[in-house]
Amino acid sequence: MNALTLTLIRVAFLAVLWLFVIAAIGVVRTDLLGTGTAKARRARNQPPAPQPQRPPRPARPGRGTPRFLVVTEGGLAGVSIDLSDQQITMGRANDATLVLNDDYSSSYHARIFPQDGQWFVEDLGSTNGTYLDRQKVIRPTPVPVGVPIRIGKTVLELRR
Repeated sequence: MNALTLTLIRVAFLAVLWLFVIAAIGVVRTDLLGTGTAKARRARNQPPAPQPQRPPRPARPGRGTPRFLVVTEGGLAGVSIDLSDQQITMGRANDATLVLNDDYSSSYHARIFPQDGQWFVEDLGSTNGTYLDRQKVIRPTPVPVGVPIRIGKTVLELRR
């Protein structure tokens, strides 16, 4: 190989290396600062994108003894489980009471159990968390009738 070819290969390699470094910096910047789409929309005077509509919630969470655990959203929407005095475990494990085919749920994600006439939800150390009406469940929390419980893309409710 002559000296000119070797020099061109070195310059091309450095150019590709710098392109990679610049691309990596752009990805890190986007992760840390966001995409800046809100600023760009304001600069162009465009209205924000419409928000997806959520299904209507029950008017008021009711009191009383729930009889069913109903899946309202997700891959198992429409599934109903009769409540007894047994706990219900939820997750991707095959031996869970409610097996969730959800990439965002853990093997043993959460459980719902009765105690002193109330039903409680408890997160079992899941990676993505369990939410009771948009609040992350940190400790066993009482679940009112009609209040959504979110596990990944799956939403459940206790119903009478």
